[in-house]
Amino acid sequence: MHIKKAFLFPGQGSQQVGMGKSLLSLGKLAEKRIKTASEILNFDIFKIMLEGTAEELQKTAVTQPAIFLHTTILAEALGVPQEASMVAGHSLGEISALVIANVLDFEDALFLVAERAAAMQEACQINPGTMAAVLGTEDEIVETICVQTQKTVVPANYNAPGQLVISGEKEGVKLASEAAKKNGAKMVKELAVGGAFHSPLMQPAQERLQKAIEKLHFRTPTFPVYQNVSAVAETDPERIKKQLLIQLTAPVKWKQSIENMVKDGAQMLIEVGPSNVLQGLVKKIVPQIPVQSINSLSDL
Repeated sequence: MHIKKAFLFPGQGSQQVGMGKSLLSLGKLAEKRIKTASEILNFDIFKIMLEGTAEELQKTAVTQPAIFLHTTILAEALGVPQEASMVAGHSLGEISALVIANVLDFEDALFLVAERAAAMQEACQINPGTMAAVLGTEDEIVETICVQTQKTVVPANYNAPGQLVISGEKEGVKLASEAAKKNGAKMVKELAVGGAFHSPLMQPAQERLQKAIEKLHFRTPTFPVYQNVSAVAETDPERIKKQLLIQLTAPVKWKQSIENMVKDGAQMLIEVGPSNVLQGLVKKIVPQIPVQSINSLSDL
């Protein structure tokens, strides 16, 4: 009997020191991809993935291509394109999902990742901001609080039940965080990020990314991609392209995406990447469904 497998790809925050080591055993494909990456990026990304410090790996211009490289190379080595019934990626991870679903070529996608990282870094300097995780309260309460602050602060990541990340101006995030605690949130934790991702403050990045996206050819996926913006199965290349762009300023509907994948028949969820961040979220969203995290071939 064929088990319907959904493969998941993580985003920024899942990087690990020494994350390149697990790619060393993957042979010719990994070597070719790593060489191509260094040529496109104009720096030795693999050296940082092998020997870089946590601080070096945290820079957006390094983090995003490093995670993309790790997830796509490992997924190809695992034969994910032949095994998958559906895919989804968290924020940046959506680009990895598009490569595995054959929507984008590896080289085009890496160019897009590099442009996305640079555009987001630039937007952070133009519009400084921050993000905070609100734990242990209802999404609706947090949504109402964001509106009531009357500052630029919005729900950014619907990660799991009782875990919603907010994003926006520092003052707005501070006010919303205080209000959330008063309204019963168990914990509010400011995140160590460079700016207000998935908020209106990323508008300048969206403009730059649009130019990059327009240069690329998007194909019809070989299986559905559950995008962050809509949280449903997408198969139309034009719609996929549009939503990939909107994603920079729109919330990541991760909880809703996972629920919809299961509703659409996913019997097993598998995270491919350097850590197990998504596995933890999936256990909270759909505890009844088996979930696995694969960081290297030795995890099989």
